[in-house]
Amino acid sequence: MHRFLLSAAHRSSGKTTVSIGLCAALKKRGMEVQPFKKGPDYIDPMWLGQAAERPCYNLDPHLSDPEELRRTCLRRSLDAQVCLVEGNMGLYDGLSLDGRDSNAGLAKQLGLPVVLVVDCRGTTRGIAPLVLGYQAFDPDITIAGIILNRVGGKRHESKLRAVLEQYTRIPVLGAIPETPEIAIHERHLGLVPSNEAGDAAERIACLERIVSAHVDVDRLLELTADRQFPPLSLAIGAPRKPARPTVRIGIARDEAFGFYYPDDLEALEAAGAELVPFDTLRDTRLPEVDGLFIGGGFPEVMAAGLEANGSLRTQLRREIEDGMPVYAECGGLMYLTRSITWQGETHAMVGAIPADTVMHKKAVGRGYVELEATVDHPWLPHDAAPIRAHEFHYSSLTNVAPDLKYAWRVRRGHGIDGQRDGIVHGNVLGAYSHLRSVLGLEWPTRFVAFVLACRLQRRLAQPTAACA
Repeated sequence: MHRFLLSAAHRSSGKTTVSIGLCAALKKRGMEVQPFKKGPDYIDPMWLGQAAERPCYNLDPHLSDPEELRRTCLRRSLDAQVCLVEGNMGLYDGLSLDGRDSNAGLAKQLGLPVVLVVDCRGTTRGIAPLVLGYQAFDPDITIAGIILNRVGGKRHESKLRAVLEQYTRIPVLGAIPETPEIAIHERHLGLVPSNEAGDAAERIACLERIVSAHVDVDRLLELTADRQFPPLSLAIGAPRKPARPTVRIGIARDEAFGFYYPDDLEALEAAGAELVPFDTLRDTRLPEVDGLFIGGGFPEVMAAGLEANGSLRTQLRREIEDGMPVYAECGGLMYLTRSITWQGETHAMVGAIPADTVMHKKAVGRGYVELEATVDHPWLPHDAAPIRAHEFHYSSLTNVAPDLKYAWRVRRGHGIDGQRDGIVHGNVLGAYSHLRSVLGLEWPTRFVAFVLACRLQRRLAQPTAACA
């Protein structure tokens, strides 16, 4: 087993493209690679998962305790030969002053050596104090090697290698030149998702070629083998297996909606849900389901196509009016409102939630949130302990009906209006916050039970009753 955390000195250093290229390069060698992404993120894991040809899982020290992180990492890596954890932000960046939720903190919790990606633009000799500082700041962190990124040419590379050899003992594992080929297009939430990028496979193949040509993968594997790591004898428990389905839950999977955590989907199946994908852009009718889960994504980018599929929008609105239970996160919430306005254009949406969505140039809500359930939450008890989640949206709601109920009181974050999140309308819960199925918040189990209760009530011809 080879295990390492790939981080950087600061954000936007190119660590994601390097991670994608490494996953693909190792996979091409015939190795099973288990990718992980530190922190809350949907887009990077989509690319990493496609490159490794297996789901990428998130490791979030702010939402999970150290034991849960270790169990997740070990359980998901048991059948892999390489465990690659991509960090977020810089190596020592995080919310807590002591760094426990930083990349370095995660590396220590999991016993992982660090491969540091350094953006070399505009520096030569100055790279030495930078690397020495990162090496000395926390003596418990092992920086196993450095990958030089955005190198200006052979002469620049030679100077960088000479400086690092002179002043540090950290091996240089590769030098990737500055090239437009390695870039993946970005927009307001980061990289364009792989489910939306029509050339995703070609882009990954390109990154694999560049990384294979400029990174000493054999040396990287040598330096990341047989490191200290929690013993595999740790009682990690068996993975949750799908239960016999008790309900069918439709899940929007297309270019507009793709933000789902794979362990949440597995938890829904383990709770008794059969997940039935549907396409909001092309399917003219919903599949035969008992409820819906519409995750985040970029409905504003696909708004014209969503509007054009009027038959699906009409059926969806009628099903919701007839009592169908729906959980909609962020982009899903936007889709269920009356309209989306972006870049001077307004497009009609489902109209099940009495509000309109407006996009802004700057983020409205960004980062972790802390939420407290209200008495109107449809499937969590109002006396439940406050939960942590995350949000990242550039939109807000306008023309909101004044008599709406809300599932959450926002103790930290923005949500819908800075104080509340989670519009409850009929059997719909639509929120900007994204939940995670972690210890203490097994929302999939409660949502499946809610869908089952709603199905029973609808069969009793009580379509508008709340399914408490």
